Amino acid sequence: MKITMYQVDAFTDQLFAGNPAAMIILDEWLDDQLMLNIAQENNLSETSFAKKIDQFHYEIKWFSPVKEVQFCGYGTLATSFIIFRHHPDLTDITFHVVGLGDFYIQKLQDGFISMNLPVQIPERLVAIPELLKEALNQECFEVFINPQAYIVIYPSIAAILKEQPDFEKIKQLGGRRVAITAKNDVFAEKFKHIDIVSRYFTPSMGINEDPVTGSLHTSLIPLWQPIIQKPSIRAYQASARGGVMSGKLLENDRIELVGQCKLFMQAELYID
Repeated sequence: MKITMYQVDAFTDQLFAGNPAAMIILDEWLDDQLMLNIAQENNLSETSFAKKIDQFHYEIKWFSPVKEVQFCGYGTLATSFIIFRHHPDLTDITFHVVGLGDFYIQKLQDGFISMNLPVQIPERLVAIPELLKEALNQECFEVFINPQAYIVIYPSIAAILKEQPDFEKIKQLGGRRVAITAKNDVFAEKFKHIDIVSRYFTPSMGINEDPVTGSLHTSLIPLWQPIIQKPSIRAYQASARGGVMSGKLLENDRIELVGQCKLFMQAELYID
């Protein structure tokens, strides 16, 4: 069996930046173990698999190198990019996601793609786990939680950039990932148009630090919006590769994330 696979850098307009995403478009689902094996072979944060229902509708799944994941924003963006690239007359598609409902995708001008996604409102954590405190260099005074991660508020961008977490201790947090985030307090050119900055530590998913994460920002945008008080928030994820997106809250517990992609590779997989 021969399968076409693509690799795209998501949440960037440049190669070798953003988050590298692999994706495969299918007519019928592959076996889950085979999809996991492909994700392990790719060894990226996630590999996306989309099954076509019709021209406008797809189902989508995501696999990390260790397991299937519930939600992957950058994989959704990258998959949308490939579908729009192959069908240039399309402007709107919908992904049906088990447990999360429908993701509404729209092609915008200048290579931007809009994703209408369910929002994940984080809750303030009263009792902060000691292991979380030990895993980070910065003291944890304010911590929130969403279905996937602890979200720790940092005092500055400098503190975020200096963080060197203990990944072995993060692995012991019951599979929960750790995000750190701060409001922009720097006026250097690199951060000139940025409102919030974050990093995302994900060793339980087989990758120590996720380069750029759409799903995380479905919690970060509602967390910061009441403080920043802007209708649209521009976010930078400060991994080694770095990536940018904008987000705004919508009605009915939805959020819009907007980003770009860059195609890196098209490959043929030969599956016996």
